[in-house]
Amino acid sequence: MKAIKKVVLAYSGGLDTSVILTWIKEKYGCEVVAWCADVGQAEELTGLEEKAKATGAASYVVKDLRERFVRDFVYPAIRANALYEGEYLLGTSLARPCIIEGMMDTVREVGADAIAHGATGKGNDQVRFELGAMHFDPGVQVIAPWREWDFKGRADLIEDAKARDIPVAASAEKPYSIDRNLLHLSFEGGILEDPWAEPPPDMFILTKNPEDAPSEGEVLELGFEAGNPVSINGQSFAPVALLSRLNDLVGKHGVGRVDIVERRFVGMKSRGVYETPGGTVLAKAHRAMESITLDREQIRIRDSLIPEYSTLVYRGLWFSPEREMLQQMMDGIQSLVSGVVRLKLYKGSVTVLGRKSDNTLYREDFVTFEKDEVYNQADAGGFIRLNGLRIRLEALRRQKLAESGK
Repeated sequence: MKAIKKVVLAYSGGLDTSVILTWIKEKYGCEVVAWCADVGQAEELTGLEEKAKATGAASYVVKDLRERFVRDFVYPAIRANALYEGEYLLGTSLARPCIIEGMMDTVREVGADAIAHGATGKGNDQVRFELGAMHFDPGVQVIAPWREWDFKGRADLIEDAKARDIPVAASAEKPYSIDRNLLHLSFEGGILEDPWAEPPPDMFILTKNPEDAPSEGEVLELGFEAGNPVSINGQSFAPVALLSRLNDLVGKHGVGRVDIVERRFVGMKSRGVYETPGGTVLAKAHRAMESITLDREQIRIRDSLIPEYSTLVYRGLWFSPEREMLQQMMDGIQSLVSGVVRLKLYKGSVTVLGRKSDNTLYREDFVTFEKDEVYNQADAGGFIRLNGLRIRLEALRRQKLAESGK
């Protein structure tokens, strides 16, 4: 590694990066720029500049990436119906490439020699950060303290922070890790490492306990244009405002909680608890909009590629030619995915009540059970016989082999 004089540290002000900041200064004797991305952490950004400088940062930089995050990362994933292992809406996975893109802008602006992050050597984020950094600078130098230092776990970090009088939110009583952005809030580690243990009821922030949600459901209408959500109940919103508004509307009904054991890229299984209120409804509504505007074969072929797309995003390969190739294909069928979807929120559930579009392929005159003038039901006989030809040939072969005793 070349001599390092200045490091840009992905800084959240949490336990890990607070300890990392002082550790880098002591180990490398270099200047540390505490860098923070605003991707919708809300009040978590309050007081970070003062804390970073008090901990030893030479400077503090915050970049507002909220619009870029929703428009260029969340919405493309919604258009692709991205869902990892059938449940995870990829909140953290989508934020990381957005963050590293903004971070590398600052690396160039301040003339830094290296970047640093607080991702552990067991997790996915180290891969996401470093693959993304390589995309923008193939020779980037990376400091990954969790792969270098002698601390064995977060309990050690808590003790170190106490010894240095560094204020952190984590404690022995609540040691789980929290990651928040406009799309979701995630919880990992600590008491959640036992997959049998129920998450503490007071842990959740974005969603109300479904049992305590309003006893009366709420109906809302989401408008789409070319696969992108553009309105709520007839009122147009820009991406950040739309997702923020949805989070508030949906969260109070307890919609959007997911508790899963997922397969990390490095090979181990990990338990994560997620709150994704607005994203949950957007995914449901987008599927409903596609159901009347896309052709059967378009959906079938695209759906076969969703696991591949989602896995690429999860594994940190957003800036890869294969993800971009799949995105172009998935976006290519979205031009007619426009219209309105009506949904009902009620005590943790979201139900589609209706959908309409000027581009609909749904024709009531074709599907009706009543008398019609556009469909000859007798044609179905030939359709079945042709589709069954290979089945009949296989059956005839079995009969022949049985008769010959083979």
